[in-house]
Amino acid sequence: MHHFHLREEALYCEQQGLSALAAQYGTPLYVYSASSIRDNFCRLDTALAPLNHLICYAAKANSNLAILSLLAQLGSGFDIVSGGELYRVLQAGGRADRCTFAGVGKTRHEIEYALREGVYCFNVECEAELETINEIAGMLGKKAPIAIRINPDVDARTHRYISTGKSHNKFGIGLDRAEEVYARAALLPHLQIRGVQTHIGSQILDAQPFVEAICKLIPLVTRLRELYQIEFFSVGGGVGILYKEALESGSPDWWQKNTSSPLTLEKYAAELLPHLSSLGLKILFEPGRSLVGNAGVLIAQVVQVKQTPAKRFVIVDAGMNDLIRPALYESFHQVIPLKPSSVTPGDLADLVGPVCESGDFFLQDVALPELQPGDYIALMSAGAYGFVMSSRYNSRPLVAEVLVEGSHSFLVREREQWADLIRGEHLAI
Repeated sequence: MHHFHLREEALYCEQQGLSALAAQYGTPLYVYSASSIRDNFCRLDTALAPLNHLICYAAKANSNLAILSLLAQLGSGFDIVSGGELYRVLQAGGRADRCTFAGVGKTRHEIEYALREGVYCFNVECEAELETINEIAGMLGKKAPIAIRINPDVDARTHRYISTGKSHNKFGIGLDRAEEVYARAALLPHLQIRGVQTHIGSQILDAQPFVEAICKLIPLVTRLRELYQIEFFSVGGGVGILYKEALESGSPDWWQKNTSSPLTLEKYAAELLPHLSSLGLKILFEPGRSLVGNAGVLIAQVVQVKQTPAKRFVIVDAGMNDLIRPALYESFHQVIPLKPSSVTPGDLADLVGPVCESGDFFLQDVALPELQPGDYIALMSAGAYGFVMSSRYNSRPLVAEVLVEGSHSFLVREREQWADLIRGEHLAI
């Protein structure tokens, strides 16, 4: 998070004070650092330079048009999981022929749309999907490029909701059946076998599961190259970022502590390169969180501080509908006051939102500073799976998003108004 820093006793994003952004655009507010995203992409691209490679950003991590456009300008391809994401990529200036279309439930409409736009490849999840894509391609007079997603049965040792590479997960074809399914695909006249794909999960902080999956798949990839002259091997994404670090009560700089992720982009690339360099194929990478996660924060304002006999509650104007990760994944986001010098350390408290659910919390039983109504805080590392997973639950309008570039800020999503909540709805009588 090197583009979020302390300056003049206040928290800044690049050269923009976050307090000023909160005052200008209101809260809750997502703020993203363009320089952080650009640096992360370029670091990974440079680390992978010895390979013939293509980085396909996983649009599901953060699909704001401005972020997609920034990455498209850097030469990124895109990993998409819906027709809507393909539409977003195209509207942002991305190219369909640099998009891989993943997902277990592609509809006929989505498949047809992607074929008409010239998508680079469908990552196929089951035999029935092969038949469906073949049928639609035949109707359009096209050859559909496909890769089959192989489930290598590797434990990524991550949260069960974001593990995708074990045999009991819903994703992909088992390694033991892969050649059989490829042989079936080869018999379908409107398919073009283009590659092999795998993805074992998300928020992985150790290179070993990636290496294990790749090594299990290399014999298959080698045989498929000989049989079908495949073009690429996609190793998916999943590199994690640092969320959790010690919060120390009683230390004036408790919030400044920052520890490097145990798996940097450079270390990830270095661990994988020896296993991939001799394959003679283009290698696709599908990172999401590792490019944008630490490049964003969610700013919230303290509404009330409630003290009960049991504990203290710091209530902010952002809720689980704005950032659901703590409620859904039991995940942690570091909290930093925007003017840390103006607050003093405090006792244990819960940081909660206004949504009418007991699960509407960001932190529980953590030493929080003595925040007061009107104070601003930043929930750090909120650039991935933040806004994209938000909802209008409790009839709360979707929040605004701002992209910062140096000393300039750009409103890249307007804050919804109450009228937006009922747009498209109609009374029955």
